[in-house]
Amino acid sequence: MVKNISTNPSLPDFVQSLPKTETHLHLEGALPFELLQRVRPEFKQPPASWAHNFKFRDFGHFEKELLDMAFSWFTSPERYHEAAKLIFAKHVAQNVKYVETSFASGGIEFLGLNGREVLAAIRAAVPAGLGVRVFFGIHHNGAGGKMQAVLDEALTWNELAGVDLHGFEDAPVEAWTAPYWQAARRAGKYTKAHAGEFMGADFVRRILDELEPQRIEHGTRSVEDAGVVAEIKRRGIALDMCPISNHKLMPGISLGNHPIRRLLDAGVKVTVSTDDPICFGNTVTDEYVALAERAGFSRKELVQLARNGFEVALMSAAQKKPWLDQLDAALR
Repeated sequence: MVKNISTNPSLPDFVQSLPKTETHLHLEGALPFELLQRVRPEFKQPPASWAHNFKFRDFGHFEKELLDMAFSWFTSPERYHEAAKLIFAKHVAQNVKYVETSFASGGIEFLGLNGREVLAAIRAAVPAGLGVRVFFGIHHNGAGGKMQAVLDEALTWNELAGVDLHGFEDAPVEAWTAPYWQAARRAGKYTKAHAGEFMGADFVRRILDELEPQRIEHGTRSVEDAGVVAEIKRRGIALDMCPISNHKLMPGISLGNHPIRRLLDAGVKVTVSTDDPICFGNTVTDEYVALAERAGFSRKELVQLARNGFEVALMSAAQKKPWLDQLDAALR
């Protein structure tokens, strides 16, 4: 894992003490390594990509590794349930109080899984005291064949919090996408979209204008255009960022030069999450420690990042208040 190399041994304890959120997590990408080993005993040790200085060649290289591991396990609703129980237990152990996670439409399209049953299996794994909202992750070309009927039905799933656009950013944004995102909001679903990870600020602007998502996943390259940053701020859109993921995936990006610093300083609301831990070997705690140790974030700034996560969380004011009060006390 990406572990702290700290000259201040109290830093991990400080991070542990903070109530935290995880708002950008792919459930398949969070497959616990011990479950992978159960079905793939050849994995005697974690993937090479867990090493701190590992760099994927490109998104295709990453996706091939992810799909090979993830869908060795996620072949039934029961396996989604078993994995989710372990994933959420690890959140609780890190003092994470709220999670937004997505499950991929690919399991329905290519493995014939029932999406409603997968959703129910994930929801049934949520432990007491942890707030969890589940999203349907849909790829750019995710409405082909039988999938349009599945997408329409998904908007009637009561326990589905919303939808998220996944996959290769350079794939066409097909004509069905914007109307579907509008229909999702009319159905009371929250809308997200991945943008600004591999494609630049122009793509972020396009997603903002065409899909009008309520949250952007990553948004890292939006920093390349001050006008796009200003538009993100004007709309009050938060960026669910994943620094260690970007460190290992994005050309030219490291923890030391990550744009999260410039975006935070510009007044953009950013949150911190892990993305796909089975590929990156990271935890929520690792993300905070890495920002302090390798990007120069102060403890006050770490508290603000944690606070941002609760401010954007799909919870009532009363549900957020205990955690916000605790973070405000830490700021004081």
